[in-house]
Amino acid sequence: MAIEHMSFPSSLTQKLAVAEIEKSNEYTRQFGLTLSHFDAVELVETRTLALKGSGRIEFGGGVIEKIIRAFCHSPYVSKHNYTETLHDLTEMFYYYKNETLDLISDDDLIKFMKNSFDGTCQGSLELLAGRELNNMARSLRYGRDLHDTENMLDDELVEGEEYDEYEDE
Repeated sequence: MAIEHMSFPSSLTQKLAVAEIEKSNEYTRQFGLTLSHFDAVELVETRTLALKGSGRIEFGGGVIEKIIRAFCHSPYVSKHNYTETLHDLTEMFYYYKNETLDLISDDDLIKFMKNSFDGTCQGSLELLAGRELNNMARSLRYGRDLHDTENMLDDELVEGEEYDEYEDE
């Protein structure tokens, strides 16, 4: 039997993803945040590019709806930065799924992103990607579990620490 290559996401998959994202407006409206049809289509495009860039496959709306639900009540997300923030978070999510070697579940990664974004990053996407997620991914690759990583980050791990310090533990 020949293996046929399929183009993911297909048009139907994209339509389903857009519909799922638009449906999230029912929940986010209470926070004054909504996405237009165009915004939803653009988010699916961002996801498609992020999936291609990371070599991953996902069906349906995937994690975008989870990201929306997690971040829509952040004090650092408003109607002025909502869509742009979702694009950045979506790209970060897929990048760091690969960087963590899938050692962390989707839900735990989103929870870590949200806690860091609202906590130590105080709404800075640059700090989230460049410091917190980078340190978390590095720690997971060196055998620490997520709970230890969160505690380590709480102790203000600074970027650039040597990997060797984790080998003796």
